[in-house]
Amino acid sequence: MASDFKRSYKFAFITSFTTSFFFTILAGVFFYVQLDRFPWIAFLVLFLLSLLFSFVVIQQRIEHFIYKRIKEIYDNVSLLDATKLKPSQVSTDMTTLTREVEKFAADKKVEIEKLEVREAYRKELLGNIAHELKTPLFTVQGYILTLLDGAHKDKAIRKKYLQRASKGVDRLIYIVKDLDMITKLETSDLTVYQEVFNIVELINSVFDLYEMKASRKNITLMFDRNYDKPILVYADEEKVQQVLSNLVVNSIKYGKKDGTTEVSIEDLTQDKVIIRVTDNGEGIANVNIPRLFERFYRVDKSGSRREGGSGLGLAIVKHIVEAHNEKIYVESVLGVGSEFSFTLEKDKEAIPTNAPVVST
Repeated sequence: MASDFKRSYKFAFITSFTTSFFFTILAGVFFYVQLDRFPWIAFLVLFLLSLLFSFVVIQQRIEHFIYKRIKEIYDNVSLLDATKLKPSQVSTDMTTLTREVEKFAADKKVEIEKLEVREAYRKELLGNIAHELKTPLFTVQGYILTLLDGAHKDKAIRKKYLQRASKGVDRLIYIVKDLDMITKLETSDLTVYQEVFNIVELINSVFDLYEMKASRKNITLMFDRNYDKPILVYADEEKVQQVLSNLVVNSIKYGKKDGTTEVSIEDLTQDKVIIRVTDNGEGIANVNIPRLFERFYRVDKSGSRREGGSGLGLAIVKHIVEAHNEKIYVESVLGVGSEFSFTLEKDKEAIPTNAPVVST
């Protein structure tokens, strides 16, 4: 029966039993010596009453003492919520405290792991920012110092060095502008102005913008088929153009010579379209895909820096797409090519009534 007791009850019972038994025997000896008699029934009742009274008093005092001490731990250490602690929950095995501390430890472990990941990301981000800014800054500084040391006297050298310094400044401005944009996107400080526009026409304009860049590697910018009719979507045209520009530029940057960049527009659901930008370039290893949309993350750090760019393009793409409450996807096979795709909302007036849902 004692095994069913809580530890505090067991302690109180043993203590009460020992005390009551001792004082009952002592009283019995006293009465036997003084009165020469030993009334067993009276002493049994005395023992039981003493046992009951002692058990209740000792148990109450134990619980009050333990509760008070645990409450001090809650208040002083400031780790746990003392409002959740009730006197009725406390026993000498401290199950309540143990449960709360274990919960606290588990929560803090998860929190610490998240902080460690964030700290590692912060260090990597700061290192990447420093690296990205350092190259153009040192370039500009080098040309200016050379000019100050006397090279400015030669008109041809002066013009050449100033032009190169200007390119370095342009790159700095490009990086800072992208950083400013992504900061606004992440803090939801950049407004998305949605309107109805023809996505086919917008893609054509992006092709026109980067036709010369693609021609240097003899890469063909093309649709997967002829789109004779306009496809109307409801989004921020300027920001969607930036998304398409970044994806097309990336496909050219990492595309193979004499390759292709193909864009397709498909119905995803009744009210959504999906735009796919596919190339037959270098492809991306699976290990790199989860980090593609991180700021300054580069798959080929040396090659991509030679090609230019701020290292923020895909991060900006992801934020713009998510600002529209849409999704972006990436599929890639190393050495075969990559496909980036994102969804957009159709113009509601262009959606036919009872149109069938097309899944891809």
